[in-house]
Amino acid sequence: MANVGLYRSNRSNMIAGVMGGIAERFGWNANLLRLIFVIISVMSAAFPGILVYLVLWLIMPKKQNMVEHQSQQTMGYERPIRDVKKDPF
Repeated sequence: MANVGLYRSNRSNMIAGVMGGIAERFGWNANLLRLIFVIISVMSAAFPGILVYLVLWLIMPKKQNMVEHQSQQTMGYERPIRDVKKDPF
């Protein structure tokens, strides 16, 4: 899967998934990025950090799961679940 653009994360989100999406995009640790963001925000009187986060929350799109995207197209299982009693292999 190609990492194209920024998006809000579905997997590693605490508030809105902004920091998790940035961390996924660049391959960074999300918790470390959050810690750095909080430290920088506190050192700059917190207002600019909160404002930047809110703007990113509004601008960045939510990442769509591949499963959700496929389920809208196929409407069912791609490979049916096998029953062990009926089909052992």
